[in-house]
Amino acid sequence: MKLQINWSALGVSAAVACAIHCALLPLFITTLPLFGINILDNIYFEAGMILVAFTIGSLTLWHGYKKHHHRLFPLLLFTSGMALLVIKHFFTAYILWLVVPSSILIISAYYLNWRYCRQAKHCHSSDCDH
Repeated sequence: MKLQINWSALGVSAAVACAIHCALLPLFITTLPLFGINILDNIYFEAGMILVAFTIGSLTLWHGYKKHHHRLFPLLLFTSGMALLVIKHFFTAYILWLVVPSSILIISAYYLNWRYCRQAKHCHSSDCDH
């Protein structure tokens, strides 16, 4: 029995986990110090989250590109969004101005990948196996 991974579901799950992290963490700003937890300014935690999101997202979008639609645009959007997330760590005064476009680019990349995969109804070359 061959184990198959649903890359789209895994990528969307990683994006949702990242969104929940970014949205809910500020709600706990006042309570985290009470429990001795310092995640907010932990550069290693943030870098780890970005690395995990980039790895899963890249694999997801690469799978859609290679196996289904052969369009690089979703990969370019995703890479641009992830680059803005990395840049946000260096320009902390512009966090809001970098996180919002970053999120829009990443969500757009997943949406386009999903749409292109659904539109691919025929094989384009010998490496297609859908």
